[in-house]
Amino acid sequence: MSAIITEKFRLHNAEQFFESFSEAAPNVYYMLIGKATPFTSATSGGTDASPPAPADDVSSEFYVWDQTIAGKKIVAGDVTFAVPRRDWTNSTVYDMYEDNISSSNLTASGQASLYQSTFFFRTSDNRVYKVMDNNGGTAYSGAEPTSESTSPFAQGGYVLKYMYSITAAEQTKFLTTDFMPVSTDSTVSAAATDGKIESVIVTGGSGYTDGTYYVAVNGDGSSAGTSSGAIISFVVSSNAIVDFGLTSGTDTIVYAGGAAYTFGTVTLTDATVFTDITLETAVSTGAIDNGSGGAIQVEIGPKNGHGFNAVTELGGHYILMNTLFIGAERDDLLTGNDFRNISIITDPTTYGTSTVASDSTIRQTYATQLTSVSGTFTADEKITQATTLAIGKVVEWDATNSILYYQQERFTDYGTNSVGAYVAFSGANAITGASSSAAGTPDSTSDSAVTLANGFTITFTDGYMTPELQPDSGNIIYNENRSPISRATDQTEDIKIVVEF
Repeated sequence: MSAIITEKFRLHNAEQFFESFSEAAPNVYYMLIGKATPFTSATSGGTDASPPAPADDVSSEFYVWDQTIAGKKIVAGDVTFAVPRRDWTNSTVYDMYEDNISSSNLTASGQASLYQSTFFFRTSDNRVYKVMDNNGGTAYSGAEPTSESTSPFAQGGYVLKYMYSITAAEQTKFLTTDFMPVSTDSTVSAAATDGKIESVIVTGGSGYTDGTYYVAVNGDGSSAGTSSGAIISFVVSSNAIVDFGLTSGTDTIVYAGGAAYTFGTVTLTDATVFTDITLETAVSTGAIDNGSGGAIQVEIGPKNGHGFNAVTELGGHYILMNTLFIGAERDDLLTGNDFRNISIITDPTTYGTSTVASDSTIRQTYATQLTSVSGTFTADEKITQATTLAIGKVVEWDATNSILYYQQERFTDYGTNSVGAYVAFSGANAITGASSSAAGTPDSTSDSAVTLANGFTITFTDGYMTPELQPDSGNIIYNENRSPISRATDQTEDIKIVVEF
């Protein structure tokens, strides 16, 4: 049994995901950053220079929580539909729109799927065009197009259809090396006609009588086969049918596009040929039959017409998410270390509750406020609490407020005691840094609130503070390992993730 996952299925899933950010009862998504400690063969596998590929398994999802440092909520304005980036370059052969691309009818570039081909491009001023005719698979030759006509137009030997423009804001937020945002231009959409014939493929043939002809398109469209339906105007020159992309754009043209076509044919050997389209005067069906080998293949447009929905027409089954991690934003995005992991989680809950989180940013480390501090703790060093046998690693040390941010990952060399049992830091028991020899005692005698540099206040209970999200809540739907990225208070990480459906 043969079957395929269709483009419509991919688009449906992309649309459902896109809508989940803004519908009446939306999902909540956070982009998380983590893994302050290096990748090593003895622990996580791989190296910082060659990070390990994440596994799609149960254990790995728990580990993401162990290593997460901070996160930021992904809101509806951070999400867009996207398509592969195709930049216009003169003297380049582009594919063209055809309604029947398959393994038996490949594009000019050899693709068996229209949506994997180069049938659209972006210009330097961010206009996006669909190629309606590529002049028989030859190179575009001419100036960069700038027209925003709602009708197809000829330029550079091609016939093009203006689709939409990428705004300056979209360019900044969503344009990447490999992908570009896609949206529908309302003016272009309003001008679209369902089932209108707007492009044809011409085979010239030979032996035809020179002249200008108007031929009706047969099919299921409005008044098909008559002068009230779709009509193809073409020129026979030097006894061959001339392709309208070759010269000025007037040699062969869709004189009237009609409407409601789902199939259409032009049969030159049995056609109603109009010599005077204004008077609708028909001549005998043999008017151009004296030649051979010529053909006019009608291309059926997408549902609702070319330009009605750029996302579906250009294959926008990609969702691009962009999140900015700006310095120490809200004092949640710690800046005293680096990170090596990026993940996306849906519907996590706040720590100790079943309520889905809603804060714009979250801090996901544990912390303790120390007293009687000696020395300076250093990032990534091992810390121990001899009394409890708790072991962890430093994420960041805030010397001004004597706050030690730390994690307890799963690895035995720093996350468990000597008998393999996980032990949390607790009580007024001294904590010591293994490499710095710094030491301090958690202030567990009372609760305290500390106002940080950005004016945000954090609260300690018995000297300790928990993460903001409940570990292991929600679902990790994306997980990526990277080489280390260092954070700083004057630095912004612009993270773009593309998901293909």
